[in-house]
Amino acid sequence: MPDLEYLSLSTNNLSVEIPLSLCHLRYGALDLSKNLLLGELPDCWNHSSLIIVMDFSSNNLSGSVPPSICSLPFLESLHLSNNNLSGELPSSLKSCARLNTLDLGQNRFTGKIPTWIGESLLSLKILRLRSNKLVGNIPPNLSRLGALQILDLASNNLSGTIPSSFGNFTTMKVSGEMNGTILKNYTRYNEKMQVTVKRIYIEYVTLLPLVIVVDLSNNNLSGTIPEELTSLFGLVSLNLSENHLIGEITEKIGALQQLESLDLSRNNLFGRIPSSMIGLTFLSYLNLSYNNFSGRVPLGNQLQTFTDLSIYAGNPGLCGFPLTQKCKYDGTNQGPNAVGGDEQNDDSMDKERFKMKWNMSTGAGFAVGFWVVFGPLLFNNKWREDYFQLIDQVYDTVYVVLAVIFTRFREHNVRA
Repeated sequence: MPDLEYLSLSTNNLSVEIPLSLCHLRYGALDLSKNLLLGELPDCWNHSSLIIVMDFSSNNLSGSVPPSICSLPFLESLHLSNNNLSGELPSSLKSCARLNTLDLGQNRFTGKIPTWIGESLLSLKILRLRSNKLVGNIPPNLSRLGALQILDLASNNLSGTIPSSFGNFTTMKVSGEMNGTILKNYTRYNEKMQVTVKRIYIEYVTLLPLVIVVDLSNNNLSGTIPEELTSLFGLVSLNLSENHLIGEITEKIGALQQLESLDLSRNNLFGRIPSSMIGLTFLSYLNLSYNNFSGRVPLGNQLQTFTDLSIYAGNPGLCGFPLTQKCKYDGTNQGPNAVGGDEQNDDSMDKERFKMKWNMSTGAGFAVGFWVVFGPLLFNNKWREDYFQLIDQVYDTVYVVLAVIFTRFREHNVRA
């Protein structure tokens, strides 16, 4: 079939090795995903083939990525995820300069993320390396991938800090386009990708151009969350959970207006939850559990709909609605009808502080006045005798006046 443009045998029970004859396909897309294919990927690809899409994901393939794959001059999409591939990421892949999608997730790749990805694969829109055994620091030069819209490095053994240069991902600074495409030169195939959003695996096809995701969860990353990430205004999902991150959440996080999912759980973050998060009106999933956050949970807009206590679990310093822990100054929980954030909370706290200070001042004034008046009477006998004589005189005078008034009143009633 020399003119075959699209061969899909996906989602069957094929359990053989990949035949070498497939290397002779000349055009389009080759999709053998979701089968039971065995053995290694064939190393027989050459420049004469015009294959644009190659999908061998979700099989039982082993070995490494064959060097000849990047002999395919028009290859834009390479899916090899969910297999048993191993070894380091081969440097031969840097010859795949046209790649828009590189999905090597859920394998057994080892070693570091090579710097040549940020130097040679400048057309990448999707880089998915999750669930491997990669180690070392994240190369800062990945930020040179200006077209990148999905970066998934989750569930590895990566260490070091999150590069501040990640704030330079150009495409992530704007919202995705519904009429956009992942592939540039092939419209007969709808690119698909499995993305973890809201802790759920979702396979996006038609909506894939709208998905802008950074997932660095379940690694050994340390340091603070770079403030530069808040310039990625198009982000739909940000997952930095299960690391060793420290510091506070910047107030600028409110700039991520497109954010639908935010997971910062199981880190060492501390401080107050920024009130600017009230402005994240598209947020439908939030997880801040098992950190060291403190203070009142901000309420208003979207945040007051999050009543699941597990969102804030493991932060004993947090208080206020929806938690059962009451805040220190008002002694009551703030209800779901409250609008506003930390500014209003601070105002109410200031009022409570003022009341406390007023009560303390009044008490102190009473004590001072008491001792000014009665102190000398306790320690000066003459003053004490004069004082009580005065009291007796006042008493006698008042008694006589009242007696006269009472007598006249009674005589008037008798005459009547």
